[in-house]
Formats: sequence, C-alpha cells, structure tokens
Amino acid sequence: MEDNNSVLDHSHGGEKISVKQVSVKYGLILSVISIIFFLITVFAGLVGNQAVQYLGMIPTIILIVLAHKEFKQEGDGFMSYGQGLGIGTLTVTISSIVYTVFFYVYIKFVDSSFMEIMKDKQLEDMQAQGMSEEQIDQAMSMTSGFMTPEIISVFAILVAVFFGFILSLIISAFTKNSNPDLDM
Repeated sequence: MEDNNSVLDHSHGGEKISVKQVSVKYGLILSVISIIFFLITVFAGLVGNQAVQYLGMIPTIILIVLAHKEFKQEGDGFMSYGQGLGIGTLTVTISSIVYTVFFYVYIKFVDSSFMEIMKDKQLEDMQAQGMSEEQIDQAMSMTSGFMTPEIISVFAILVAVFFGFILSLIISAFTKNSNPDLDM
C-alpha cells in the first residue's frame, strides 16, 4: 500500500522541497550556463553586443520556470506568488555571485585585456551616437574610476539581482499555483 504523502518524500528527509533547495540547484546550473555563455561571447568576439546580451536572458527565464515547476512537482503541487518570487530571485542571486567570482578571476588574472576591450567598445558606442571628442573624453574620464574589476563585480551582482527580481515578479504571476485552502 502506498503512503499518501509519498509525493513529499523525494530524498529530502520526508519533508517538502524548500525554496532554498530549488534555488541553490537552479542557481548553480544557471551560473554554469552563464559562464559558458560568457566564454563563447569572448571567444566569438561578441563582448558588448546588445543582441547577445538579450539572448543571454533566455536561460535565466527558462531556469526560473523550471525551478518553479520542480518546486510544485516535488512539493505539494502548490507555489504561492511569494514563493515563486523568492525562488526566482534567490536563483539569480546565487547564479550571479558564482558567475561574478568567475568573471572577477577571469578579468583580473586570466585576461587583463578584457577591460581594455570593454573601454574600446564603450568608445565605439559613444562615437556611433555622434558624441563630440570633448563629450567622449568627459564621459570616459567619469567612468574610468568605475571600470575596475572590483567595482564592476559589485555592480554586476546588484544589476543581476535587480533584473532577476523583476523577471521573477513577471514569471511568478504566470507560474504560481496558490493553495485554495490558504487563500481564505
């Protein structure tokens, strides 16, 4: 005879899967995908390409949806909007921390020319926008203090978490499955 709670007993000590467990798993998967994606863009010479950056959001969206699906399947079948928001945001936070550590090591110790490539790309973009040499010089001098691996790493985490939160707000609206017994 099968126990009615067998849905809850999936190698988690008989307890439901937690927001943290799902988030860590998918955060680590997303970080590996992000690192591979970054290396492909570097080796393909596509660093700073706007279309490629947008393309890089697709794995994030897919993995948040998959994390929500697993949370519901491995749990009681329900996921509140808040749980979905938490899963998505925590997944992206974990991923961004792991990815940023890799990125920092890469630009600090492996490819120190990466920062120059970024500055050159920024200069190209400003020229393409029709900025004068004076405007470009002023903008470059203002941003040069922020173009260090340490500051870029901090901003990368903050921006990733912010966008992960926004994506999670949107995705959770579609993937939530509230428990009607709790919605009284």
